[in-house]
Amino acid sequence: MTTSAPTSGRTFFLRPQDMIGIAILAVLLVVILPLTLDNFRLQFVGKYLTYAFVALGLVLCWGYAGILSLGQGVFFGLGGYCMAMFLKLEASSVANTKIQTTPGIPDFMDWNQITELPLMWQPFNNLGLTILAVILVPALFAFIVGFAMFKRRVGGVYFAIITQALAAILTILIVGQQGYTGGINGITDLRTLHGWDIRTDAAKTILYFVCVGLLIACILLAYYVKSSKLGRILVAMRDKEDRVRFSGYDVASFKVFVFCLAASLSAIGGAMFTLQVGFMSPSFVGIVPSIEMVIYTAVGGRLSILGAIYGTLLVNWAKTSFSESFPELWLFGLGGLFIAVVLIFPNGLAGLWQTYVAPRLGPLFGGTAKRAVPSPASEPAVPAAPAVAE
Repeated sequence: MTTSAPTSGRTFFLRPQDMIGIAILAVLLVVILPLTLDNFRLQFVGKYLTYAFVALGLVLCWGYAGILSLGQGVFFGLGGYCMAMFLKLEASSVANTKIQTTPGIPDFMDWNQITELPLMWQPFNNLGLTILAVILVPALFAFIVGFAMFKRRVGGVYFAIITQALAAILTILIVGQQGYTGGINGITDLRTLHGWDIRTDAAKTILYFVCVGLLIACILLAYYVKSSKLGRILVAMRDKEDRVRFSGYDVASFKVFVFCLAASLSAIGGAMFTLQVGFMSPSFVGIVPSIEMVIYTAVGGRLSILGAIYGTLLVNWAKTSFSESFPELWLFGLGGLFIAVVLIFPNGLAGLWQTYVAPRLGPLFGGTAKRAVPSPASEPAVPAAPAVAE
């Protein structure tokens, strides 16, 4: 008689507490918030959730692989611009632009005396190609950057500075190429998606639920990566990179992969941001938004997939509420919050939950205080040695 190997309480790649956590988040986003918030506030939550895709990618890239990127706004912006280009072309039909010198092209191109649609814009006449571009263009850019850096073993603070510089460079490039990108104003006046008016309250509510569905799907993908052999190798690579390399693994390839995955997740958020908010500008690509996205992840817990989602919601809700009353003090509050995370609860909200709350709730949410969210230096649930010994 053969017996199956123990599964340690897992169903597929999810532990019971993971399934409960996802279910609670889904109920909050699908039922509680839509029933308790008016359309105006619900649209704000929808915008916050687009940033959660970036935080999710940072959990995998920074939390589990140890790759701190300070330029995730680049990929968020690339995804947003890809979707904005499609929507702008649909809004720039000959009928809608007949007063222009050159009808049928976006208005900012006409203002800059461009007389025909540039080659780089032509694929975005097709929605299918646009969706592919949202995922592949940021991934390709991340691959080029990652391959160039990781193959030369550039990492740590140097990689963080390089990604920050890329965010500044792309912002300058977008602003400078006004005739092709809309410049400092970005791409605005986005109206319809295949004839469906995305500016109405009903449309924004539908897009909110679409965003929630995509976020849940991406959360499941992140859990799958975390629980797989790949996830164990990423953790081992973060803690003992030389040991993983000496065991025969191509560390650079793993880093490039997870960096590209985080880029694609960020780009999905950018595309949903464009659909829900109705524009995309270089203000979401630069250094400041990229650093804010890192803060979302740090506050929620960079080692916790669900924690990063709650951290994003909390920080953005605080930003909206606080800036409405004290707009000039919000940046000080954000800086103070980041200092508090570093000094008081370095594992974020998830660390506080696992240390102080989960033990009181028993095995339902993951057991005892010994199962607290691990520090970057060690992760008992996914030890480094098994990851490279398989």
